[in-house]
Amino acid sequence: MVGLRRAKTLLFVVLVVMATTIANGAKMLKENDKDEPSKGSGETIDVKASGAKGDGITDDSKAFADAWKKACESKSPSKIKVRKGKYLVKTLEFKGPCKSAVTFEMDGHIMAPSKATPGKPHCGWINFEKLENFNLNGHGAIFDGQGAHAWKINDCAKTGKCNTLPINIRITGLTNSKIKGIKSTNSKLFHMNIINCKNLTLEDIGIDAPPESLNTDGIHIGRSNGVRLVRAKIKTGDDCISIGDGTENFLVENVECGPGHGIAIGSLGKYPNEQPVRGVTIRRSLIKNTDNGVRIKTWPGSPPGIVSNILFQDITMDNVSLPILIDQVYCPHGHCKKGGPSKVKLSDITYRDIKGTSASKVAVKLLCSPGVPCTNITLSNIDFVYTGKKGPAVSACSDIKPKLKGKMEPPACTEKAKPDS
Repeated sequence: MVGLRRAKTLLFVVLVVMATTIANGAKMLKENDKDEPSKGSGETIDVKASGAKGDGITDDSKAFADAWKKACESKSPSKIKVRKGKYLVKTLEFKGPCKSAVTFEMDGHIMAPSKATPGKPHCGWINFEKLENFNLNGHGAIFDGQGAHAWKINDCAKTGKCNTLPINIRITGLTNSKIKGIKSTNSKLFHMNIINCKNLTLEDIGIDAPPESLNTDGIHIGRSNGVRLVRAKIKTGDDCISIGDGTENFLVENVECGPGHGIAIGSLGKYPNEQPVRGVTIRRSLIKNTDNGVRIKTWPGSPPGIVSNILFQDITMDNVSLPILIDQVYCPHGHCKKGGPSKVKLSDITYRDIKGTSASKVAVKLLCSPGVPCTNITLSNIDFVYTGKKGPAVSACSDIKPKLKGKMEPPACTEKAKPDS
């Protein structure tokens, strides 16, 4: 019995010691938590707490600028919260580099002033610049450029000067970043302009403007590497997507385009020292009721340039004029140099599994440069039906001998391509 009592006493002492140790440890952890805030996340900054009204009338520009300054200077990752509402803002500069990652959680809609005020060339209304590990979660947020007045005064067709009106969303120098769930409407000029970015992902993007909105390219990209555009619906008055010089490793997937001018590489060759376009993939997409389908356009009389390693795959065309087009005598509004062929070299380009209905009798037009003819161009499983009354669809070619694989409707290169056809 004595041994049993001693054992019970010893067990009781052990339990008391364990309980005391655990309690002291918990107290120390709690005190440490007070001394050092979590390094994983910073504060959430509400633009309304910074003074924004979100009533669609008051100028909320300063509240956004103040919230950005605070977030960008934070030493730990921070969030800017934009609650539901309509926020009227003038030009905004969300510029880095920041001390840590910044995330926008945007549930409200952003509105530009309706007045069209020309600015510096390639200026932007909403500008994201020199940011790393930046995230914008839009939750369906709308960036409304209110561009109807600007379209009426746009004289680009007469002057050839098209870049003084503001781009809705200008994205410059972003690295390892993601923009998701936003919609750009009624931009005064381009909707989104992506320049000098690396490893940028765009997901669930909406672009919406009427066909009469001049020079409102949906998404323009240039001098960027590793950009991904996944799931987008684009309706606009110009190219749904335009791909400029210096674009490499660009993926476009699950995009609906139309109305508009289709998806274009170019125009290229207008300026000296343009960088090569390489590694572009456009696949699993629908193009509907557009003036062109997938096209590559270069200027005549151009300096040397390169377009290579391009894949157009699994694309459906619905009532599209010129579903497949290479145009190396591109000359809009007559504003081009005369007296020489394009020197932009097109090579290693594949059109695979492209089908649908053509609104033009010429469904495939490959008009290459006589100065540097296209090489290693492949047509594989092409199937178009012409919806008009001028007979079956045809394919026209010039300065090219494409490689042919699988089904070919219309038969390839049965006519000579002409600039005015």
